[in-house]
Amino acid sequence: MIAIVTDSNSGITQEEAKAMGVYVLPMPFMIGNETYYEEKDLTQDAFYQRMATGEKISTSQPTPEEVTGLWDRVLETCESLVYIPMSSGLSGSCQTARLLAQDYKGRVFVVDNQRISVTQRSSVRDALYLAGSCGMSAGEIRDFLEQDKFHSSIYIMLDTLTYLKRGGRITPAAAALGNILRLKPVLQIQGEKLDAFAKARTRAQGKTIMVNAVQNDIARRFGGSSEGVRLYIAHSYDEEGALAFREELRSEFPGNQIEIQRLSLSIGCHLGPGALAFACAQNISV
Repeated sequence: MIAIVTDSNSGITQEEAKAMGVYVLPMPFMIGNETYYEEKDLTQDAFYQRMATGEKISTSQPTPEEVTGLWDRVLETCESLVYIPMSSGLSGSCQTARLLAQDYKGRVFVVDNQRISVTQRSSVRDALYLAGSCGMSAGEIRDFLEQDKFHSSIYIMLDTLTYLKRGGRITPAAAALGNILRLKPVLQIQGEKLDAFAKARTRAQGKTIMVNAVQNDIARRFGGSSEGVRLYIAHSYDEEGALAFREELRSEFPGNQIEIQRLSLSIGCHLGPGALAFACAQNISV
């Protein structure tokens, strides 16, 4: 039996994991001098309430003992496992996992397909399908997912630059100017890095930019038809905005079910509340 394991950056909750038949490693983050784990110690509501007070929040990697502890428990009942962590370009946790896997003598296969959030979730679903319906081995699943890594896109519109400034990812002057001008930056995750994609002056303009970008990806990279992709909206503490955005998208993508998910807390601490993402992942073909 092959187990599928991921981390909480996928947005998959522990409850969802049980329903899906997968395992999720909670990612740690720091608030002040204390370490918290998503879903175990702090709810999303409490997290964003503390963020609003200006408390220092930062992300961290799970310890090797936390990673291997979960693997060991899973391997008590499974022959092998496929581990799908967040993109290696955004965290060192993937490389750490690859080093740790060397001690498992071919029973642990770590996927580096450079995804995060809803596209990482999509990879978990693909792994389940490849293991269950296609009968692939753990090594074959890893190879397939890594070859498939560029068949997805995610675009994220920020509501404020304040939290990128707190994390040291932009200068205080740039953040102040952007907030004064009420800029809504649109970022892109494609491959290894989180990069600037465009600047919008309003949320409406930012949403248009994201929709046009996904439509362009579908036309040029994903076979030309939205029927061949999964579409996702992700958000940081803005369920109402995400639901409204989905209604706006129904006319653009009438044949698609558009899934809404929350961004994980370890992502939200860099982006702040009000971030809205639109993503697509091409359906796999075996």
